[in-house]
Amino acid sequence: MYGMGFFCTFAAMKQVKIFYQYSWIINTLKNNKRVTLEELKRLWILDEVADGKPLYRSTFNRHRDDIQKMFGIVIDCDMKTYEYYIGNPNALSEDSIEQWLYSTMTVHGMLSESTAVKDRVVLENVATGLEYLQTIIEAINTNHCLLLGYQKFGQVGYEKIVSPYALKLFHQRWYMLAKTQEDSMRLYALDRIQSLSITEEIFKMPADFSPQEYFSEYFGVLTDSSVPMAHIVIRAHNWTPDYLRTLPLHQSQHELTSTPDYTDFSFDLRPTPDFIGQLLSQGSGIEVLEPQDLRQKMRELVEESLNRYQGVSH
Repeated sequence: MYGMGFFCTFAAMKQVKIFYQYSWIINTLKNNKRVTLEELKRLWILDEVADGKPLYRSTFNRHRDDIQKMFGIVIDCDMKTYEYYIGNPNALSEDSIEQWLYSTMTVHGMLSESTAVKDRVVLENVATGLEYLQTIIEAINTNHCLLLGYQKFGQVGYEKIVSPYALKLFHQRWYMLAKTQEDSMRLYALDRIQSLSITEEIFKMPADFSPQEYFSEYFGVLTDSSVPMAHIVIRAHNWTPDYLRTLPLHQSQHELTSTPDYTDFSFDLRPTPDFIGQLLSQGSGIEVLEPQDLRQKMRELVEESLNRYQGVSH
């Protein structure tokens, strides 16, 4: 007689296979732009998406609806040619939640289908605090305030009522952007939350507030309006230009000139510690050309770091 564990495992495996079918449909439409159902059926069998089982119209329509509900990706049909295509390609832009969900589910599906290689896949550590995600999402969805217990590193903990506005993922850490009762915006790292509960108090989200717009002038999560906007030009050496081309640091990144030895990029943002730290993490691969005050700041930080190594015996 099968136990409950068997049925839970079976259900999980079935869900993974369905997610894989979702991602296959999305990828096929992305790669082919427009595809008839008959062509989808042919490719479905060719790629052995469902262990050789055919793709029925009812299954496709059900997956089509679920893809829209889950990822916000709309699959439209051209009634003149009977070709299917992604009707809102912007949903798959690099900075959208739909793209993040889709990418995460796709990787999860591929790894689950290939358990034999699990010991050969090395992942980054994920910070603690994920247990609070569901509570925050529920509060955001219902516009309920949160009673937050929080403790910064090296400081005394405290409790306060906050209005959760948004969530942001940065460098493997989750952050909650919230407005306090003092009417100021604050960012709270989930791995420093001590306690969290939904209150009966309701808050009103401003209709014109956009989290994307709020963070648009910054790199990372540290926001400080006292840091002036700057037009920043950096020179990328060695292999760094290719890294910046394939994964831009900021939406304002623009390639200016390129030579066999270096490439110049520009940014328009507020250079807070997150951005400066990112530039420093590239070592000799990055040189700030302008503005001069930021170039001098980078020089001072590099010299301070170098001084720490002077006089160290080996």
